[in-house]
Amino acid sequence: MLIDTHAHLNFNAYKEDSDEVIRRSLGGGVWMINVGSQYKTSVRAVEIAQKYEKGVYAAIGLHPIHLAEGIFKTKIDMEEIAFKTNEESFDYERYKELSKNPKVVAIGEIGLDYWYKPKTTKKIEEFKEKQKAALLEQLKLAEELNLPVIFHCRAAHEDLITILNTRYKIQNTRLRGVVHCYTGTWEQAEKYLEMGFYIGFNGIIFKLDLDEVIRKTPMERILLETDCPYLIPPSVAEVLTKATPSVGRNEPLYVKYVAERIAQIKKIEISQIHEATTLNAKYLFGIE
Repeated sequence: MLIDTHAHLNFNAYKEDSDEVIRRSLGGGVWMINVGSQYKTSVRAVEIAQKYEKGVYAAIGLHPIHLAEGIFKTKIDMEEIAFKTNEESFDYERYKELSKNPKVVAIGEIGLDYWYKPKTTKKIEEFKEKQKAALLEQLKLAEELNLPVIFHCRAAHEDLITILNTRYKIQNTRLRGVVHCYTGTWEQAEKYLEMGFYIGFNGIIFKLDLDEVIRKTPMERILLETDCPYLIPPSVAEVLTKATPSVGRNEPLYVKYVAERIAQIKKIEISQIHEATTLNAKYLFGIE
């Protein structure tokens, strides 16, 4: 079996057929954690997880992008997409109440995202400070609840590493968690590993040269993801048929292609990837 530790079947891309996608994934031996990006999608992740006795879990959190209102554009897969965000402030007590559901296994995705830049230098700095403040609040919640953290970090690894190191030195605490969709350098990955964090790999490994990071990251610290509906592995297009509901849309079942690529890079048997990453996910998120 495999565990997709970062899926978004709680997003609108699966509004009409999330149950069908989940059944297909579970039938193929793939469990999943659906990850929230704001309160609405966090609630949806919990609602989906409650439908299944086993194999479907939820993470709740406020993504840094949703701290601002506006239209953001980014290139994902083969085309540029635009999406509108409605500004949300992190409500500690509301998220804490939602976390009481036993299917909630992590706080996330939370973190820093410097890729999307406001128009002026002043606004850029204000947005960065706003992100840092929301991150610290959510780290506090994770510590109170003793839950692992799922970090989103884009173009901001040095700041995230500094925040985590500073927090540990001042409070002498050790968070558990994973740096999702890893895109940093090996030197940055080493720092995360030294702090005890896991590294999450998904379809981005087919787009960026992360071979060195993958080779050097110990198997006991690797987690597999899809980040679906995004980052579909290129080889999936070869097996999709016209009957597939949404060609080009990723789903948990395709995490096996990420596993295969990591096995190739590390030059080990695919069975080792399955066994190690499944044990890692179960241990970090406390799932059975």
